[in-house]
Amino acid sequence: MAQIAEDLLLLLLDNAANRPALDRDRREKVLGAAVLLDLALACRIRPSVDGEPVPPGHLLLLAGPDPRDPILYPAVQLLQRRPLKPRVAVAKLRGRIEPAVLAHLERSGHIRPIQLQGTRSNGSRAWPIADRSRVNEARSALLAALFDLHNPSPTTAAIITLLQPADGLGALLSLNERGWEWVNSRAADIAGGCWVDESSAPLELSQVNLAVTASVVRPALT
Repeated sequence: MAQIAEDLLLLLLDNAANRPALDRDRREKVLGAAVLLDLALACRIRPSVDGEPVPPGHLLLLAGPDPRDPILYPAVQLLQRRPLKPRVAVAKLRGRIEPAVLAHLERSGHIRPIQLQGTRSNGSRAWPIADRSRVNEARSALLAALFDLHNPSPTTAAIITLLQPADGLGALLSLNERGWEWVNSRAADIAGGCWVDESSAPLELSQVNLAVTASVVRPALT
């Protein structure tokens, strides 16, 4: 399940216009990166390290069954060919992820696409939220992590980690200067991996892999 990519797009659609609240360039980048982090959380990819045949920081596909999820499959197919730098992987996934996520959210009843009418619409679409339960949960978790210092789930941490370097949190929040100082500081802490529970025994490998992979993917969004 591509929970990171799905929740991220739901949050971007949750506005009065019922259209994604980020410009196309940034949106396609963060969704491509989100799919990579979904695979990292599933321990299907990781960054290469010193001493391996591949230069450090390239994304490696790990052994495992091919995902049936059509949202994740393009990234798996891409990395099956060869390890890639995160910036290259994100660039190659641009434009391929959003249609798949929208189709899945429609099939699962979370959104209801409508054709816009009028001379200014140019045949474009909007995607009203049909079932608010999931987006409400995702938004509440994001706000609790940013403002109440709750330790975020891996999915929430990944969404914050991706939106912060792309200046995407402004698409979800309206704050004064002091509020943005707080949010930017808190988001930077989360992006740095403060959410990983190092007290658990054994340490959760999927969380560590997500945090490490996110650290090499984030620069591709700037």
